[in-house]
Amino acid sequence: MAMNREQRRQLQKQGDMNEDGSPAAQRRAKTSQGPPTNERTSPAEFVGEVRGELRKVVWPTRDELRNYSIVVFITIVVLTSIIAGLDYLAGEGVLQLFETN
Repeated sequence: MAMNREQRRQLQKQGDMNEDGSPAAQRRAKTSQGPPTNERTSPAEFVGEVRGELRKVVWPTRDELRNYSIVVFITIVVLTSIIAGLDYLAGEGVLQLFETN
C-alpha cells in the first residue's frame, strides 16, 4: 500500500508504525485501574447457555450420519491396507537385503 508522508507521520504519531516504516506491535487497549473482576455464572445459567448454543447446532440427518460413517469406515480400511502393505514390503525388502546364504 502506497502511503504519503502525512499518512506515515500520522501512523507514527498514533503508534501504529515504527520509525523505519514497519507496522508496530499491536497495542493493548487501556483497561480500568484495579484488579480484574472475575464474574462467574451460576451453574443454572451455564446450563441454560449451553442448551441455547446446542439449539443453534445444525445436526446431521440419519441419512447424512450413515453416509459419513460409511465414508470414514472405508477411508480407515483403505489407509490401513496401504500402511500394512507398505510395512510388509519394507519388512520383506530388509529381510532380502540382509539374507545370508
